[in-house]
Order: sequence, then structure tokens, then C-alpha cells
Amino acid sequence: MTTASLPHFTDAQSFRIFRSSPQQWLPIALDIARSQGVDVGSPHVFTTGTNLVVGLGDRLILKIFPPLLRAQFTSERSSLKQLAGRLHLPIPEIVAEGMRDGWPYLIITRLTGTLGSEIWPQLPEAQKERVLRQVGEAIAAVQRAPLGPLAQIEPRWDAFMRAQMQGCRDRHTRLGLAPKFLAGLDDLLRELPTLIPMDAPPVILIGEYIPENFLLACHDDQWSLAGLFDFGDVRAGFRDYDLLGPSAFMAAGRPGRVRSLLEGFGYAKPDFALKRRLMALMLLHHASDLNGHICIAGWQEQVDDLVELQDLIWAG
Repeated sequence: MTTASLPHFTDAQSFRIFRSSPQQWLPIALDIARSQGVDVGSPHVFTTGTNLVVGLGDRLILKIFPPLLRAQFTSERSSLKQLAGRLHLPIPEIVAEGMRDGWPYLIITRLTGTLGSEIWPQLPEAQKERVLRQVGEAIAAVQRAPLGPLAQIEPRWDAFMRAQMQGCRDRHTRLGLAPKFLAGLDDLLRELPTLIPMDAPPVILIGEYIPENFLLACHDDQWSLAGLFDFGDVRAGFRDYDLLGPSAFMAAGRPGRVRSLLEGFGYAKPDFALKRRLMALMLLHHASDLNGHICIAGWQEQVDDLVELQDLIWAG
């Protein structure tokens, strides 16, 4: 029996439609797995995420990347190889890799634990602080690893930052950021050359330390960080950039959480300069959308400008 071919897509929307219909691509995914000698019993399609992802039993995962997202394959493959054996925290290991119809793929080990997003909302406050400290420690550990080939990932930090600066006002206007915050944007953008170093020694930036991308495990009623995955958006750049995800999605302006995250990372209590720098980086993040990403209920009504907002987000 002939297995269908993976199609060619020229735009992301067409691919997303294809990805949302596993019956079109799962037989091809299983054929890839069989070609690598992998048991395809009990496959599980992951419906979230960006690429085609299927669990193969309880031990392996197959990730297939469309050609238009080849950069994510390069990032994931290079990151897993570069970080292998360098972290105390488990990350996937590459078991096999290859190409089908111009689509690169990886077969990686499946980590044990519970998806962070399933547990995080109901964790007691003390355990949220505990996990955030561990997240800060994990970010610092990743950043201590040598860059290796990840130093070559494009765009380089200075080019990336300049492009983000140029598009910053248009982006946040389009996303509906309130005028009272847009009013302070030009002042902040003028400060950027002194706020954000363009030539600091670059480190590995994962970009999204958020509950959807890590696993938790419980021992003696204590939840702990148990694994990191999804390295498709890795870049090299200034270290503080990776504090933004957990600041926006997890710390929620709670002083104890903010302090735990920053102390785990290696920072003391946040001063004005750090808050200002993090506020600038949050506005320049590749996925920046303040209205959708700041998990503080009613924050738009609690503050009147960006300075008050940075004090709200990084309270402490």
C-alpha cells in the first residue's frame, strides 16, 4: 500500500488547517515511525502546539516540521544536542531524525510528569513560589551552557532588537493597547539604547518558560519542576529576555512569586532599572501582546501608565 505524501504549503494558515485534521497526516506519521523501527501502537495526537506531533506509546514523540517552519526544526535539533547532559532538569533526547517529502522530523524521548498548565492554576501560593524559584534556576542553568552552533541562529540579537523596536508602536496599536500606555511608548523607546545591551555576551534564550512548556511532578505533596520541552523558538541574546514568560504568565504581580523567580535566576529585589528594562523587553518580545498575556485581573484599570505597570508586574 502506498503512503500519501506530505503536501507543500506556502502559508501558515493552510498548514494550520491541515494540522487540525490528523486523519490527513497521521498515517504518514506512523509510516515514518515504522521506517525508524518504532512501535506505533497506541499513538496519541497532540492537538496543541505548532507542528505535527504524535506520541508513540509512553516513551517516544514524533515531531514533523513543515518546510516553512524549518527554522523551528533547526532550533529544536541544535538546542537538544547542545543542552544534552548539561542540565540537571530532564529534557528530551533525540532518538532519530530524518526527512519525508521535504519535511524534517525528530523522534525524541517522552518526559514523565504532568503538564504545567494542568497543575499551575490550583497550586497553593507557597508551591507556586517554589516552582517559580525552580524556573528561575532552570533559566540560569540553561544560560550557563555554551552556545555552540546556537550562536549562528538568525536573526542575531542586535538585528532582532532593532526590528522589534521599529515595529513596536505599530504592533501594540494594532493589538489594541490602551492609549494611556501607548502614550509612554515613545519615551521608553528613546531609553532603549541605555536599557537593553546589544553587545552583552549572548546566552541561550528559550523564549517561552511558560506552564505549557514544562512538566511538574509531585513528591510528598510538593510539586516541583520535572522537565522542559519545546525548543523551537530558541535564539541567542541578552539573558533577561527569558524572565518575561514566567513574569507575565505565572508571577501575576505577586511580590512573593516575583521575588522567588528573580532570586532563583540570581537577581535581588527588583529595582527601578530592572523593572524598566523588563518592561521594555516585554514590549519587544517576539510574541508580545500585553492585553492577552499579562495574567493580572483588571490590570488595565489598576494603573495609568507604563511606569505604574512595571511596578505592578514586578512588585516587590
